[in-house]
Amino acid sequence: MRATNIGSILSTKNNLSLIYNKLSNRRYLFPILLLLLLGITVPSLLGVMQWTTTIRTAGSIKAVNVGVYSDSGCTTPLANIDWGVLEGGNTVTRTAYIKNSGNTAMTLSMSVGNWVPTSASSYIQLTWNYSGQTLNPGQSLAVTLTLTVSTSITGITSFSFDITIVGTG
Repeated sequence: MRATNIGSILSTKNNLSLIYNKLSNRRYLFPILLLLLLGITVPSLLGVMQWTTTIRTAGSIKAVNVGVYSDSGCTTPLANIDWGVLEGGNTVTRTAYIKNSGNTAMTLSMSVGNWVPTSASSYIQLTWNYSGQTLNPGQSLAVTLTLTVSTSITGITSFSFDITIVGTG
């Protein structure tokens, strides 16, 4: 399409006509194209692009044989964790309180699954500070969940996953 045809379309738009007039002047076209080209290729060629896309998060918690709570008194069940808005390289911690509501001593295990999108599991890791101690009946324990986002994360703008905490005893 020639510039004159585009110009006739844009001239009906008052707020776009000034932009069109500058771009249709060939004197400005080359420097603008050059700046756009340099802005896209030079950072990627030099390896200095910084990924700053924010990531929306969600995490569901499933408990088996134990209760998981958001407060130390174990009165408010914790069903979801909001990890906040994240960027590559971020590490976020959240505290959860796990209570043995059964009648036998148990140890805990944690697994993470049902990643959406599935590729998020390649860039995001969840760990906890539980060290295998026995949780007696009626006893509760504070654990720190740590979510780490890789600096090399790409193509993910939101994710979710399930955390499963199991008491075995």
